[in-house]
Amino acid sequence: MTNVLAHRGPDDENIYVNGNVGLGHRRLSIIDLAGGIQPMSNDDGSVVVTFNGEIYNYRELKRELESQYSFRTNSDTEVLLRLYEKHGENCLQLLRGMFAFAIYDFRQRKLFAARDHLGQKPFYYHHDGELLAFGSEIKSVLEADAALRELDPQALYEYLTVRIIAPPRSMFRRVRKLPPGHLLVLENGKLEVRQYWRLQYEPKIDDNFEEVTTELEKRLRSAVEYHLVSDVPVGAFLSGGLDSSMVVAFMSKQTSRTFKTFSGDVPYKDYSELPFAKLVSQKFGTEHHPLTIHPSLVRTLPQLAWHLDEPSDPLSLCIYHLAKLARKELKVVLGGDGGDELFGGYDRYYGNILVNYYALLPQALRRHVLSKLIQLVPEGFWYRSFSHKLRWMHQLSFYKSGERYAKSLSYFYFSDAFKKRLYTDRFLETVGAFDPEACLKEQFDCDNAQQVLDRMLHADNMVRMPDHPVMILDRMTMAHGIEARSPFLDHKVAEFCASIPPHYKVRRNKRRVIQLAVGQKYLPNEITTKKKQGFSSPLTYLLKDEFSSLYKCLLTDSRLVQEGYLRQEGISTLLDQHLSEKVDHGNRLWLLCNSEVWYRMFIDGLSREEMGEVLGASTPRQPAEAS
Repeated sequence: MTNVLAHRGPDDENIYVNGNVGLGHRRLSIIDLAGGIQPMSNDDGSVVVTFNGEIYNYRELKRELESQYSFRTNSDTEVLLRLYEKHGENCLQLLRGMFAFAIYDFRQRKLFAARDHLGQKPFYYHHDGELLAFGSEIKSVLEADAALRELDPQALYEYLTVRIIAPPRSMFRRVRKLPPGHLLVLENGKLEVRQYWRLQYEPKIDDNFEEVTTELEKRLRSAVEYHLVSDVPVGAFLSGGLDSSMVVAFMSKQTSRTFKTFSGDVPYKDYSELPFAKLVSQKFGTEHHPLTIHPSLVRTLPQLAWHLDEPSDPLSLCIYHLAKLARKELKVVLGGDGGDELFGGYDRYYGNILVNYYALLPQALRRHVLSKLIQLVPEGFWYRSFSHKLRWMHQLSFYKSGERYAKSLSYFYFSDAFKKRLYTDRFLETVGAFDPEACLKEQFDCDNAQQVLDRMLHADNMVRMPDHPVMILDRMTMAHGIEARSPFLDHKVAEFCASIPPHYKVRRNKRRVIQLAVGQKYLPNEITTKKKQGFSSPLTYLLKDEFSSLYKCLLTDSRLVQEGYLRQEGISTLLDQHLSEKVDHGNRLWLLCNSEVWYRMFIDGLSREEMGEVLGASTPRQPAEAS
């Protein structure tokens, strides 16, 4: 179980066994390089911990504990151990950081585990009444019992519908995922999972815009300062976008040393953000490393699937290469993840608000007149084309509340319109009444947010973010033994941002209003006025030929078809429409290809090398991956 996680902790390994309790650890040494060896026990051995992540406020917590405890190390791990000794499960209320840990208390014969507030560090587990096995990645849990390699049909259905697999599900039927902000207790043979933290969007701050902006700036600077705690050098991922540029700006104010920044560029038309990253680097005097990535799905896809343990999307491809190259220089980087979800950075936020106005038109007019007019608009072969946006808005207008928001995401994947064409009757009978959009609807319709924007942000913070971009960031960086930290995901920052009035974030079609107000104090004008670009946005176009070959290789001889989950005729229709450029199904075909690769590796048992041979035999040769 620990050997298969060697990439997450290449610096050290250790195993602790006492009776029927075994804890293992792979270490990436960042704080107290000599003394922070794990698993770590207290003075009399009655409490032992294994811990992944960082407690950023461990130094101030240690000062508060030193009058009661004698510390043997300078590590945050020992602080966590002592906090548990003093406060028990309530220690979670004092932690500021990213973490997944397990503590066994021999005095109470109890296992206590927890995952950080916003799910930056993963925790997977299997419990059958006798055995509890857990790990930072699914592959570690699978080592405990080979019989766990069994697909969960509901998870596949959910992934194909909304591109995420929400806790407690994983792609494996008997492997569970601990949700963000939750703890787990195993005591007297009974397993209990419960929530210890949640975001509250009410009450709202009633200060004026300038006052809130000043306070936000103060809190962001403090969060970045906390995230710089390390006994090894810290650098930053610098995309040239607003989020990462702000992190670099605040880093430069917190340290007198020159630090390293890394930018990844996928060369395609005018998508390059390297000029913007260079502007920020020059302004703050960083040692910049621009990396031009020439990605190859053939060479990389089996690696991505193995590290992710579940199917994902092209974002993982870019981060994988960027982390691989950054690891040659250091092993801790800060990034800008989480800014979109705190400040309303995606166009769907104001898009959903526009739908509210469109939905005011009489339903009969929309259904019988406007729908026919919209069909006359030529189909644009790009999922963000005008025609796609128009159809998206029209379709959403017939839904309300959480269902509308869930549909705003599933529209780009396998929404209701595809069910009968893609899924077999047997598969639909198997998943039964399970709603693959429920994870989003439940968080949107929660009782801790009242306004539409807050509800969207809450759904994204609790489900989409931890189980998509943050999950990808963790796996792709840890694949190369590099720790990625995200100051915007500091739960204290998230709590403050949740209390900011929505109109300070999104006004009409303007997004990130208050974040831009802070950023304009530090950043070049070119950064604060540029349009948002996704790191992986051009991949399906840059790799058009390779994607086409992959589609044919994986989807004309689909294992998911052979096993009775999908219909071949439905896949063939998608392929024909996409390859003839009638309809852009790039996102949908990528989900199917990822599912195919995952199934062949984790269920059929193909190794990374064997999967690479399958893909390589039917795809064109590609250039070197990065330079």
